[in-house]
Amino acid sequence: MIALYCLIVNKRSGNGRGFKTWLQVKKTLDEQNIPYCVHFTEPEQDALFIQNLMCQRRFTAIIVIGGDGTIHEVAAGLIGTKTPLGIIPAGSGNDFSRGLGIPLNHEKALRRILTGKPKIIDIGYVNATPFCSVAAIGFGEVAEAANTSKRKKWLNVLHLGKVSYMIHALNILARYKPMDMTLTIDRKPYHFKKVWFVAIANLPYYAGGLRICPHASSNDGLFDICIVRGISKWALLRLFPLVFNGAHVSSSAIEIIRGRELNISSPAPLLIHGDGEIIDQNPAQLRIKPHTLYVI
Repeated sequence: MIALYCLIVNKRSGNGRGFKTWLQVKKTLDEQNIPYCVHFTEPEQDALFIQNLMCQRRFTAIIVIGGDGTIHEVAAGLIGTKTPLGIIPAGSGNDFSRGLGIPLNHEKALRRILTGKPKIIDIGYVNATPFCSVAAIGFGEVAEAANTSKRKKWLNVLHLGKVSYMIHALNILARYKPMDMTLTIDRKPYHFKKVWFVAIANLPYYAGGLRICPHASSNDGLFDICIVRGISKWALLRLFPLVFNGAHVSSSAIEIIRGRELNISSPAPLLIHGDGEIIDQNPAQLRIKPHTLYVI
């Protein structure tokens, strides 16, 4: 059977990096006479598009040129199929790619897709909504604010994207109040006081390079659950920069618990972010589904 690839391109990702990357990838594919078709993304339509596409013909792989939000949409359409997902990173965060060791260089990433073999990974769910990398609740709204900030776009151009998270951490820290939470992990209840943040990780990275759960693995059938609690605002602020290299896990304010299922309850509802998108709010059930998505 002749290899046929379908490319899903988000031209707007990474401040236009997606379109530039597509032009370079297109040149390579054309020079090597590799058959392909291409679809340029429309917001919140890609999962349905992929599902319809898969009913029409069989592809060697579906290749995403974009960031974590685009991967989130396309992966939802491929879950449960035998068609693998290939990724050429072109976003501002690229946490999924980092977590799987996919090169950020487009030529190296494309070469792996064309010559590599698929592996199968786990996928997490918040209620009925899948996520690939990390779901977070609590002070994690820093990441959401930073990702939607105009300031971040300019800082990314200057390769100072991490500064954006520090700025938003300061802004949100001034008004955010930690709350008590009950986490029921694999039917065992844990009661935590003054919780700032909970990250439920299938992969290590979150929010554009924060190594929130350094040892999370996408094929072990378990979440790594990071709970940040019982710490003052200023101590939290001092701890925050350590997350970029995963050194925060040695703090007494951090607890890592591994499990397959998680229920979160708190006195007031909080938004849950997954793969950089707002996907639900608590109370919610999170579960991991092993061996669900093929990836090259």
